[in-house]
Amino acid sequence: MRVRFAIALTAAVAMAPGVALAGSYAAHDAATDAAVGGAVAGPAGAAAGAVVGGTLGAAADAATAIVTPPPPPVVTYVQREDIPSVAVQEEVVVGQPLPRTVVLHPVPKYHYEYAIVNHKRVIVNPKTRTVVKIID
Repeated sequence: MRVRFAIALTAAVAMAPGVALAGSYAAHDAATDAAVGGAVAGPAGAAAGAVVGGTLGAAADAATAIVTPPPPPVVTYVQREDIPSVAVQEEVVVGQPLPRTVVLHPVPKYHYEYAIVNHKRVIVNPKTRTVVKIID
């Protein structure tokens, strides 16, 4: 019994990463991998599949997130605004969040905020503070 369980669990864990990366959302990946794990190794396999699939699926989604550039009126507004630049140690990169120490300013009529960081104008998603465009 123990040998059969060990073999089934090993097979489920070996299959889980491939199944996890095939999905597009962590919740979907966890459910799918739990089903595969349950079919192969029973309840323990289901638990292992859910953990591995959910974790790897979330990591894959974050790594492949697409940043949509702001519309031209937002860029024009940010180019015309005159606020002081804030210096930060971190490199400012599209797709990465700004540090919490950076004060963001709203763009009227749009769901974007901006700042001038290290003498570069930066447009961000206000919900995540993720940089969506850098204007040199």
